[in-house]
Amino acid sequence: MTSLFQLYRKVNDNKSWCFNIASSRPLTEEELQILRSILAEGFIPETVSTTPPDKHKRVVEIGPRLNFATAWSANMVSICKAAGLDSISRIERSRRLLVPEKEDINAFIAAHHDRMTECRYLEPLQSFDTGIIPEAVFDVPLMEQGIAAFDDLPGLSMDEHDKNLYYDYFVNKQHRNPTIVEIMDLNNANSEHSRHGFFRGKQVIDGEKREKTLFAMVKETLTKNPKGSKIAFKDNSSAIAGYTITTLQPQQPGKPSPLVPVEVTFNPLLTAETHNFPTGVAPFPGAETGTGGRIRDVLGTGRGAFVMAGTAGYCVGNLHIPGYSLPWEEKLPVPDNLAGGLEIEISASDGASDYGNKFGEPLVAGFTRSFDLQCEGERWGFLKPIMFTGGIGQLDDRHIEKAEAEEKMVIIQVGGPAYRVGFGGGAASSMMQGENDSGLDFDAVQRGDAEMEQKMSRVVRACCEMGAKNIIDVIHDQGAGGPANVLKELVEHAGGRVEIRNIHIGDPTMSVLEIYVAEYQESYRRFALYRSRCAKQYHPGRYPYPLSAWRDATKNLY
Repeated sequence: MTSLFQLYRKVNDNKSWCFNIASSRPLTEEELQILRSILAEGFIPETVSTTPPDKHKRVVEIGPRLNFATAWSANMVSICKAAGLDSISRIERSRRLLVPEKEDINAFIAAHHDRMTECRYLEPLQSFDTGIIPEAVFDVPLMEQGIAAFDDLPGLSMDEHDKNLYYDYFVNKQHRNPTIVEIMDLNNANSEHSRHGFFRGKQVIDGEKREKTLFAMVKETLTKNPKGSKIAFKDNSSAIAGYTITTLQPQQPGKPSPLVPVEVTFNPLLTAETHNFPTGVAPFPGAETGTGGRIRDVLGTGRGAFVMAGTAGYCVGNLHIPGYSLPWEEKLPVPDNLAGGLEIEISASDGASDYGNKFGEPLVAGFTRSFDLQCEGERWGFLKPIMFTGGIGQLDDRHIEKAEAEEKMVIIQVGGPAYRVGFGGGAASSMMQGENDSGLDFDAVQRGDAEMEQKMSRVVRACCEMGAKNIIDVIHDQGAGGPANVLKELVEHAGGRVEIRNIHIGDPTMSVLEIYVAEYQESYRRFALYRSRCAKQYHPGRYPYPLSAWRDATKNLY
């Protein structure tokens, strides 16, 4: 039977760590000493104690929500197993903070924790079990309540046209109520974030219909000068023709082996995106997952590509730097669900750099600007910020084109497990400012795990280094809309069947809806010809990251 016990480490007079450790049996004295050395400051076991160093009545303890294991826990459990501590299944780290005498405790807690992933511990943990039962799938009562049934669904970004379209489809053509999974899937998949309806739609300006869409105008540059273009306006990045070079690659990709010189044609690759809405709501995680998503775009180009370097840029409203008053900066209101310009500049920059540092990608260039002015009675400014992230990579010329889906291909997931984070982000970021509930906005922001992405990157890199023997046929990263979007990208033309419960779950309390549409990141879906090329490579227990086969693609639409 698994039991829980605590160890403590003092950081300073105002902070200490509490390590909550789950073990299938009591540890021996020798094992406890090893564990204390692992958790210690500078491998000095005496810095770790069995009793809290701070018993002040104004100490509050804040730690991860119990329904999912953190990335930190996964790494610590791996270290423990490597050190022979096989009985340890989970270690979560909580912070014990001393609240200043004159500060309100609740206000202090609100300012010092991420309410999406953390909570206050009122007493020492006895178990990681939450007792929460996943919510069952339910029907949306369109047949009984009509189109008004959509109004009871929080976080819905559909306009009246979409609501009428789906009402007609399910009620008049299918003669049934849709499930909540179907509606939220459509909500994400057909949002502006995912489908770019505005960018591709007809433009009517001052009553005059424009001949070209915005997207067609942008593509004109390629139409008039296509020379050298390898990939453009499709896939996850763009690439131009490169050169054949001599470089060093492992003699046996994916295994410890010497580096050997090889000749390969590499094409320079560039991708860029913005992560504005998440960065405005929660600057640090918003910017770090913006960087992570853009890195995955590089890796997911063609049949896999190599990451090289990144860039970042920020556009915000007035900064109002304390002690540095500027005459043009007026004190104007900011929406309560968005951070201020100065906080975004500092925290978002920290988030983007933190992710790049942990992944191993250098940030080599960037820009920033602030603007927020009243002009002839109208306010113009970057209240909803711009968080720009760009990435440079290189792509083997043999891996330019993704393969077509074929019968008997399997869909394989590589990367981190499913968590209840980034729920409905594609839809939330497509709403007009102020349309959504601020709590739902916060829930829609993803949380990053750069170390898992680095592990996943090694898999893609090893496949790419196999050259002509690359076992990846099609690869797409998971972003807005979660598995619901990325799976449709994979099986769009062939159809496919997916066993939703084969998705690796890091949070056992997640419902089917949350598993299917939440944007937990650091994950790829890929097609591989399992029988002919992947059978020998596919051994789930052999890798330091989750790897699972879901189901095969077929020529039938399900």
